[in-house]
Amino acid sequence: MDIQQLREALAEFEPADDREADYLSQIIDLIDRVDEPCSRYTFDPGHVTGSGFVVSPDLQSLLLVKHRKLGWWLQPGGHIEPDDDDVVAAQRREIEEETGLQELEWLGLFDLDVHRFPARGSEPAHLHFDLRSAFVAGTFDVAAGDGADDIRWFPFDEVPRRDPSIIRPLGKLRLLTDKR
Repeated sequence: MDIQQLREALAEFEPADDREADYLSQIIDLIDRVDEPCSRYTFDPGHVTGSGFVVSPDLQSLLLVKHRKLGWWLQPGGHIEPDDDDVVAAQRREIEEETGLQELEWLGLFDLDVHRFPARGSEPAHLHFDLRSAFVAGTFDVAAGDGADDIRWFPFDEVPRRDPSIIRPLGKLRLLTDKR
């Protein structure tokens, strides 16, 4: 992963509010002071991750996977691997691994989030500095894959309200898809 590409993507990002501006500042700070900010083994304070909010072809639903480790309905995403060219490549790879989707139209980086990931096994609790892109799927055909116990298209008004890191960007996602 080219850290300079990551810096450039963040330099172009426009935070939607003060919370997101704070997330942007935290992510830039992480990149500036940690040797390997994208390594899944950087736990102090955490590492950069990438996820994708995938909208249905008719722009009416959001694709969520039931996360195997957490048991929550979340957007597909995860760790950036060393051979990923950039964050978007990591997001596409994670979406394909978790949902089977390959045909995706990238709408751009649209959201940032910093959230705590709980301790698991030998890995301590740490932060995920998540860069989120929006995508439109080319098909409704999906299948739960790696890391997912289930997968489902949720109409926007029926998205589970358990996780604020999904609810907060829903408004931005709807504005983005309404422009199409």
